[in-house]
Amino acid sequence: MIAKVPKEKRNLSYKDAGVDRKSAYEFLKKIKPNIKNTKRPEIISEIGSFFALSRLPSKIKNPVLVTCTDGVGTKIEIAKEINIYDTIGIDLVAMSVNDLITCGAEPLLFLDYYVTDSLNVSVASEIISGISEGCKQAGCSLEGGETAEHPGSFPKDSFDLAGFCVGVVDETKIIGMHNANEGEVLIGLASSGFHSNGFSLIRKVISKNSQSLKENIGKSNLGRRLLTPTKIYVSEILRLIKKIEVSAIAHITGGGFYENIPRILKYETKAKITYNFKDWPNHDLFNWIQSEGNIKDKEMFSTFNCGVGMVISVQEKDTKKTLNLLNQFGVIARQIGIVEPKLRNEPSVEISLIR
Repeated sequence: MIAKVPKEKRNLSYKDAGVDRKSAYEFLKKIKPNIKNTKRPEIISEIGSFFALSRLPSKIKNPVLVTCTDGVGTKIEIAKEINIYDTIGIDLVAMSVNDLITCGAEPLLFLDYYVTDSLNVSVASEIISGISEGCKQAGCSLEGGETAEHPGSFPKDSFDLAGFCVGVVDETKIIGMHNANEGEVLIGLASSGFHSNGFSLIRKVISKNSQSLKENIGKSNLGRRLLTPTKIYVSEILRLIKKIEVSAIAHITGGGFYENIPRILKYETKAKITYNFKDWPNHDLFNWIQSEGNIKDKEMFSTFNCGVGMVISVQEKDTKKTLNLLNQFGVIARQIGIVEPKLRNEPSVEISLIR
């Protein structure tokens, strides 16, 4: 019997396993200018370090660090369908910094996590370009992150995003939770659209009705309007709280009005809201989703921001000044309600709709 001669084993590489180092180096080289453009004076580490180093702003006497993390959910699927990727980078920053600003904190630095089946340098660079733009709008430094290839773990051309933000606030000036007092006025700040919440329901409605993302809704097609980036409120809120005593701030994200507004109310109080969709710039978009999906009012205000991205609580005497300042800052703002005493079995949020 003749013994079988073993075949010569081929040398395997990381690229054979689905991870291309060359693409990763090309990507890093391409995004360095975007990162440099966001650098704050407090940052003392270099691009490419194992870490990010930041001094605390000298203007803050009693600094407290604040952290937030978030993603953009299935809005990514809309970006993939119409092949536009830079706006979801802005969304990623916005979702964290808009949470962070609710305590009055100033964003310092941002880190991102991008995971994909196989790195597409063009797509990833667009996303980082958007993240860089979001950081510039928020006044924070993009200080790195993680770009991971997971071959075999993701469907082809799929990816996910997460972001992490560090900010700082003076301990004596922290805007706390459950701080909106009875008799205070609730002011809504206009959103730029759906922001980054409710997209699983939006996509369900589109799929059920076999709608095209090229269909016009108002002055633009549906796809582009859905990808309108989340409004970043950092600059306007930081300027406002220097001039007005703001009791509490709610970021209207997942859970809509019904879950986010109670987080700022004093216990044993409720928000009594009078709401007119037509008061807000993107009312046609919210009317479209409600009509096409046959969505009940309660579900709308439990899922979407319905045109209001932030709600702030101020003393009644400061209402007019607050509205004037926000309008001067370029933000559409309206009084939407008041804080009232709540009986034992009453809901924390009551909404009266004007059609």
